[in-house]
Amino acid sequence: MTDAAIPNQREPGAGQETKRRSVVYTRSKQTRASVLWMDRFARRAISIGGLFVIFTVFAIMFFLVYVAMPLFGAGKVGEAKRYALDQTNGHILSTSIDEYRTLGLELAGDGKVTVFHAPSGRKIAAAAFDFGGAAPGAFARTLQGDDVAFGFPDGTVRLGTLAIDTAVLPASAAPSALEKLPNGDRSDGAAVYSEIPGRQLRRLAPRLALEAPVQVAPSGTAIRFLDYRVGGTAERPLRTFATVDEHGTARLSTAYAQVNMMTGETLTTVSNVEVPTGLAVGDIAAILLNTQGNRLLVATADGAIRRFDTRDPAHAKLAETARLLPQGVRPTALAYLNGENSLIVAGSDRSLSIWTMIDRKSSSTSDGAVLTKIHDLGLQPAPVERLAVSQRTRLFIGADRAGDVALYHATTERRVLSLPSEGAAAPVETLILAPRDNGALAIGRDGAARLWSFDVPHPETTLGSLFGKVWYEGYPEPGYTWQSTSGTDSAEPKLSLVPLIFSTIKGAFYSLVFAVPIALLAAIYTSEFMHLRLRAVVKPLMELMASLPSVVIGFVVALVLSPIVENWIAAVVIAFGVVPLALIGSAFLWQLLPRPLALRLDGAPKLVAFFAALAGAIWLTLAISPLLEHALFAGDFKAWTTGAGSAAPFLFLLVLPLSLILVFGLSGRFFGQSWRGRLRGREYHVAGAWELGRWVALTLLSLAVAAGLAQLLAGGGFDARGGIVGTYVQRNTLIAAFGMAFAVIPIIYSIAEDALGAVPEHLRAASLGCGATNWQTARWVILPTAGSGIFSAIMIGLGRAVGETMILVMATGNTPIMDWSLFNGLRALSANINVELPEAVKDSSLYRTLFLCGLVLFVMTFILNTLAELVRQRFRKRAAQL
Repeated sequence: MTDAAIPNQREPGAGQETKRRSVVYTRSKQTRASVLWMDRFARRAISIGGLFVIFTVFAIMFFLVYVAMPLFGAGKVGEAKRYALDQTNGHILSTSIDEYRTLGLELAGDGKVTVFHAPSGRKIAAAAFDFGGAAPGAFARTLQGDDVAFGFPDGTVRLGTLAIDTAVLPASAAPSALEKLPNGDRSDGAAVYSEIPGRQLRRLAPRLALEAPVQVAPSGTAIRFLDYRVGGTAERPLRTFATVDEHGTARLSTAYAQVNMMTGETLTTVSNVEVPTGLAVGDIAAILLNTQGNRLLVATADGAIRRFDTRDPAHAKLAETARLLPQGVRPTALAYLNGENSLIVAGSDRSLSIWTMIDRKSSSTSDGAVLTKIHDLGLQPAPVERLAVSQRTRLFIGADRAGDVALYHATTERRVLSLPSEGAAAPVETLILAPRDNGALAIGRDGAARLWSFDVPHPETTLGSLFGKVWYEGYPEPGYTWQSTSGTDSAEPKLSLVPLIFSTIKGAFYSLVFAVPIALLAAIYTSEFMHLRLRAVVKPLMELMASLPSVVIGFVVALVLSPIVENWIAAVVIAFGVVPLALIGSAFLWQLLPRPLALRLDGAPKLVAFFAALAGAIWLTLAISPLLEHALFAGDFKAWTTGAGSAAPFLFLLVLPLSLILVFGLSGRFFGQSWRGRLRGREYHVAGAWELGRWVALTLLSLAVAAGLAQLLAGGGFDARGGIVGTYVQRNTLIAAFGMAFAVIPIIYSIAEDALGAVPEHLRAASLGCGATNWQTARWVILPTAGSGIFSAIMIGLGRAVGETMILVMATGNTPIMDWSLFNGLRALSANINVELPEAVKDSSLYRTLFLCGLVLFVMTFILNTLAELVRQRFRKRAAQL
């Protein structure tokens, strides 16, 4: 190294010694600009990120509200048109309209059919029914309106067809010289053509057909009442009609069609069976037949109805006589709702109600079913005289005596829309609801036609139907029901959210019952009693459990655990009592070890001994479960859940925890001080033996108290069956609770253990220095101080359980029922969204209801988190005072 490289060395000279000059380096106290810039950037980034998170949460909530709000919106009327048709001197029998509201038909009593362009009223040529100069005295049509029947004064009935055929044609197939109609439609005088996407045309044309007359009543006996239904299949249609002649004789007729394969001719054979009504024709107001032909209703003018059981037509019998209206009130209109299970009844007192048959096992009726009023739509402005029902929902329209027309929904008991009258003065003679429930056509006695278009997308959803009890047809009473789809179009959707909310709470509750004790006790043991070296291994392993996907847990629980639990269900139930007692007993046995040996074995050997005790408890449970099942549950636990055997054994298991708390609590309160004084100063293992004997004695006393309480409750009529215990199904709440507990335990454990570990060490040292044991320190110092963190852990676990989806989908039967039974299935809100959304049509009632499910789940978690934060703040204030 050169001299120049040594800054503190002086030039030698004049005998002076070389001295080193110390160099002091000082650090600048001014923060660098880059650090300040990064600090400002981080602060703003965190603020923006936090605001963005808040914005995102509220955006999600507003989006859910936006999608769900139309469920509660009122319908709106679009166009309302009025025009005059040819006024006929005869009675107008019916009217029809196609699903596009393009073509309308009017059938008069003389057989004349008026075909017109519905939006404008422009006439189109059409044929007429040829009745051979006779005028029908009775008329009926099916719900779809394509099939009609006429009854004549000579006792004959003629079946026919009055339909609107739809065909899609290429644009090049359009006839030449088409006349332009309003709304862009065109006509050739016999049909209406409408342009549709894809360079195609939709052709709408009437189709009329009339079969040969069929003699039903004796020749010359006039048919006064008639109802007609068509069922079966297209290859083998079943056509059934009921008639009442002028003498009051009712007949049930079935028409069988046979096609001659050689000539193509159709031969119709009709079988007639008389139904004894016991009524004069003047007493009858109307008759109604169902499609199967096994039920005939005969309404009388005094407001009563007679229901005939015609399942065996040759032996038809009166099943029930019911009064639908008060004495002196006559029925002004009767009609079946879609599905033909419910009956609309309008009375001269302006009443409007819905009746249905309910199987009440009544002895007053031949079949046990009773006609019951399930909906009351209240008093109307005027008596309703005409009814037309929807072909797909529970909507119907009614026209009152004043000529006003309104749209109703039967299940929600509300008047959905009042259609503008457009200056109508004459009462309505006939009306029809468009097949898509988006319009209606009414024709008055003066020949004036009124056409309305309206939009009622969600008539079946109200706050009452979504969150209140609704009485659906076929159900014995109002209730909460979720059934979004069914096997037939005649069944209405049932969209109550209450069973889903209940199931969400039920599943979360049972999962936390299993998860919270295990997770908290494990966290306390890990934090306060486990060796640090062992804790460093156990805690990461527990946290690793939280990384398991829910679908994997659900898969294992559904396909592996569920069959095992089903085969060993009695052992599982008994294990809830045996395993905890066995583990506590093993802990007391550990205290019998000499103190030096116990300290030497602390750590991994102690944990191994714990798992050995757990394995021994499980083995003991499996060994004694057949004996206990035979002694307590009549030899078969699953059969016991259905009602066999006594109710006391399961009540014993339920009250056992309460009995243990009661006995041990009273013992500690009254004898704890003196007992601890007796143990003070004794050898460690001797004190452990005394403590073991005390625990055994108190446990036996608790078992005796629990047995006595169970007998008292059973004698008082209490039975867990029908409550938290029901008929066992393989995929049930118990299985789902096991799976969700496995998913929730790592979360509660990790957060609670961190909260316990965050307690200041000086509090723990002060407690131990005052002579407290580890358990006393954990109970009276550590737990209260970490209370806010522990509560947060439980609430986060609750949020995890409430929002769980895949475990519930795979491990339960997805049955939206309302009971607390561990052995029944459930369907939570999140699982319902997962199951139903792939099949929901966009913007349908089901689609929007599923978004409402998400909104309800959002609100539930928001409320839970708010309450949790309030409680957590109270815990923090209490901990700050320590």
